[in-house]
Amino acid sequence: MSSTFGRLFQITTFGESHGGGVGVLIDGMPPGFHVEAADIQRELDRRRPGQSAITTQRQESDAVEIVSGVFEGVTLGTPILMLVRNTDQRSKDYDTLKDVFRPGHADYTYFEKYGVRDHRGGGRSSGRETVGRVAAGALARVALATVGVRIVGGTVQVGDLRTETRDWSQTEKNLIRCPDAEAAERFIALIERTRDAKDSIGGVIEVVAQGVPVGWGDPTMSKLDAMLGAAMLSIPATKGVEIGGGFGMCALNGSQTNDVFDGESYQSNFSGGIAGGITNGNEVVVRVAVRPATSIGKPQLMARKEGGTETVAIEGRHDPCICPRVVPVAEAMLAVTLMDAWLHQRALRGGVK
Repeated sequence: MSSTFGRLFQITTFGESHGGGVGVLIDGMPPGFHVEAADIQRELDRRRPGQSAITTQRQESDAVEIVSGVFEGVTLGTPILMLVRNTDQRSKDYDTLKDVFRPGHADYTYFEKYGVRDHRGGGRSSGRETVGRVAAGALARVALATVGVRIVGGTVQVGDLRTETRDWSQTEKNLIRCPDAEAAERFIALIERTRDAKDSIGGVIEVVAQGVPVGWGDPTMSKLDAMLGAAMLSIPATKGVEIGGGFGMCALNGSQTNDVFDGESYQSNFSGGIAGGITNGNEVVVRVAVRPATSIGKPQLMARKEGGTETVAIEGRHDPCICPRVVPVAEAMLAVTLMDAWLHQRALRGGVK
């Protein structure tokens, strides 16, 4: 069940980077929601490769096929299968990697776990697996919008450059999906220098859910914080998660970080919209640390399956910075997690939001 996430709104992704296709099976989507392929395609287009000079140049249309569970634009309440076929694989680019384990990748751990691996583009551990997540998230967003929930996100740090500005109207106007037009230029320049050096660089993604009602999530073991942590850390290349004030609160006092509530609004949001594992009516704010892409053009020392090492340059088409394509994935996982929490709350309290 390692490819399945969620309890009531359950998604199972499938497919490999260089296989016939990738996609998702969704179980638990209630009937009666209006959804069109265009709703799904819009989000997949934000994630797809080949968008700009600072992403991988693999050319995939990522055209979605809704195979089941939707009839005449309405969800049936039955399992929904969505498929995206791979059309631009260049598996020969990975022939030199068949007998070596790339540093930073899951090559070695997959081989030790299963005794076999798909070396083409990372197989199941490739970022291409996230196509299914984005498709599922698009479906969740359609449902969440009916109760006033809106999800936004963007790149707020690249390398050691960061921004505190959050103008979400700017994120789709620049290549890095940054909510600060001025910072976006600096971010892109740094990525271009890194790309030209045949290297990669990491950053931080922030995703925000606005309009989330009070009461979603559960206490103790199934806190919404914990579910969000699991959701974000399941995304390839993520290595850390902050909610609200996150690690920055460690240097502050309680008098500075307690979110004062006057019965109508909050004066701050250090809790990130969650108290005791349950949404408190404030914005749900999550930041995700994205490591530098592991596939780089520089020759690297690699372990051989049969023993010893050799220096190999990784061929193929790769992202110098994964952040702009992780944004829609992180938004999708936030949507999926909130959808699951909403269905649990409906089961507990009936028709309440």
